Amino acid sequence: MTTHEPRRAIRRLRQRLRRLTRPAQFGAMRRTRPLSGDFGYDRGTPVDRYYIERFLAEHRNEIRGRVLEVKEPLYTQRFGRDVTRSDVVDIDAGNPRATLVADLAAADALPADAFDCFVLTQTLQLIYRVDAAIRNAHRLLRPGGVLLATVPAVSRLAFPPEQAPDYWRFTAAACSRLFGDVFGPDHVSVRAHGNVLTCTAFLTGMALEELRPSELDAHDPLFPLLVTVRAIKR
Repeated sequence: MTTHEPRRAIRRLRQRLRRLTRPAQFGAMRRTRPLSGDFGYDRGTPVDRYYIERFLAEHRNEIRGRVLEVKEPLYTQRFGRDVTRSDVVDIDAGNPRATLVADLAAADALPADAFDCFVLTQTLQLIYRVDAAIRNAHRLLRPGGVLLATVPAVSRLAFPPEQAPDYWRFTAAACSRLFGDVFGPDHVSVRAHGNVLTCTAFLTGMALEELRPSELDAHDPLFPLLVTVRAIKR
């Protein structure tokens, strides 16, 4: 060993330590306010829609017969196949598209065993008694009927706190228990979607058009953005 080698080794070690302790380069992300205050709609399509719409497209053959959706029949019209009747449920009686007015957590007035499919996207986080809402979703379906639900794992609040409550965020494990307790664990399929990049992009208001397909499709179970649930009534 030459006399220079220990010095080179020390120099390399110092360089490595500097790289490891260098502050992260946030660039445009180093901000305390989001890029968009509207989930990214003003920049394109919100990132969570990528996973919601991919899930519904995969199960479009089950959006059939008499279909129920919340607030508007957006996905029934877009993904439905052989839909014989489209209904909309909303807690707001002023919604002109609502054919049924009810709180899903107290929906005993709604018809039982009536629907072949219930498309329930990004709604359960707004209902405090989420277990009651899932029981009522089960009650609304005909035997063999399918519930297609999505819930956020990561998201900004849907509304300002003084305007309306936003209660929950969900994990795949929580969904397996919540829906499995009602539909039966063998009749529930739960899947998490997303990664740390898509979570960061969604929270800051980036649009999915600003991400690469490979970035959107990457899955990291430690960083779910969204959870999808397919449940069948026995």
